[in-house]
Amino acid sequence: MSTEAGEVEADTEADVGARAPVEPLRLLAEDADDLHIISAALQDAILRPVDIVWEPSWRRVTLKLSRFCWECGGTRVMAAMQFGDVIAVKSRRLPRLPESALELLAMEFAPDEAPGGRVILMFAGGGDLRIDVECLDAVLTDLSERWPAKLAPTHLSEEADPT
Repeated sequence: MSTEAGEVEADTEADVGARAPVEPLRLLAEDADDLHIISAALQDAILRPVDIVWEPSWRRVTLKLSRFCWECGGTRVMAAMQFGDVIAVKSRRLPRLPESALELLAMEFAPDEAPGGRVILMFAGGGDLRIDVECLDAVLTDLSERWPAKLAPTHLSEEADPT
């Protein structure tokens, strides 16, 4: 960037990050290690119960999420996560109101009779969603342009926990 006097202003790190094109995230999971990577990418994603769609006849579960972009810093993006070969879906201690906010903390795969198992989605507040799969077949993809996040997610450390 030039000024009238011919001086060159240095780009700040934020300016460079704002202009650098960021490819949409697209990840596949076929085993527990793959799911662990997707789990890290989805930490602190926000969704609502209405954003979880179970289609038994198609044997799939789709989630629409607002993903915090840890890899880009300070932005969010709409994303979709889909699980195929789904046998059953169960929830425990999740709010039932369609517009309630759910914050995804992590996902894990608990193997059962190979190649099947259970995908467990753990949410803030102690609720979880269990997706029983014939085999692990999951896809995560970003759907929108990124926008600035109002706040970065924070997590209390064990030292800060008063209990």
